[in-house]
Amino acid sequence: MSQVRLAINGASGRMGRALVTLLRGDRRFALKRAVIDANSELVGQPLHVPSTPETPRYVAGWEQAVDLDAVIDFSSPQGLAETLAHCENHGIALVTGTTGLDDGLYRRMEAASKRIPILRAANFSLGVAVLARLLRDAAAALPEWDLEIIEAHHGRKQDAPSGTALALGQAAASARGIELGDAATYERHGQTGERAPGSIGFAVVRGGDIVGEHTAMLATQGERVELVHRATDRAIFARGALTAAAWLVGRAPGHYDIGAVLDERMARNGQ
Repeated sequence: MSQVRLAINGASGRMGRALVTLLRGDRRFALKRAVIDANSELVGQPLHVPSTPETPRYVAGWEQAVDLDAVIDFSSPQGLAETLAHCENHGIALVTGTTGLDDGLYRRMEAASKRIPILRAANFSLGVAVLARLLRDAAAALPEWDLEIIEAHHGRKQDAPSGTALALGQAAASARGIELGDAATYERHGQTGERAPGSIGFAVVRGGDIVGEHTAMLATQGERVELVHRATDRAIFARGALTAAAWLVGRAPGHYDIGAVLDERMARNGQ
């Protein structure tokens, strides 16, 4: 089977570096391009990736980058917008975990998915994908139970709640046939009164070097169900993104999520 010709956008960031490290031992891929900020001192520097015949270098843009099967993007909204335009123009599959997108970029991605396959995820852990699936089932089976989502991350994280926590809340709300925007409670302070029936609460913990922990708690009188995922190594997210990229190449145009990868694994195992 031929190697997937891959590019990484945001290659000098935390996720980009984790991807490059994994690619050194993953012969499914040939790293063809590592895109970073034009002001970075790494521009022009080589990367040692044994599975890639030619030595790739850090570059600042997409000029002449047409010999690609897939791009993995962990950059910024602006960086993703440029990557999206390049992928759409050249028929390249796109995997992205970039956050902070506005409505305009979401609409652009939806339009581009009519021409190329796009897989976007708030979290590329297959374990989190299983957690979301279990939560959907539990939320639908126990619609009257109170639901709280608690997430914990390192102290440097900029946004709250995490994208994964919000995605879990959305999965539960959809399973119950309600809108997350109507049900979500993001803050509790002072005299809050009783818990609103049907609400979905979010709680946030920040500290130390916590990679990521998410708990979905369903509670009622006399019993409680807790679904928990704990990440202890950031490499799991990079590994999941590579799995997604290998899966996405050759797919029909469309908007996919990590659950689709999980579906195929289950079908393959006769589930």
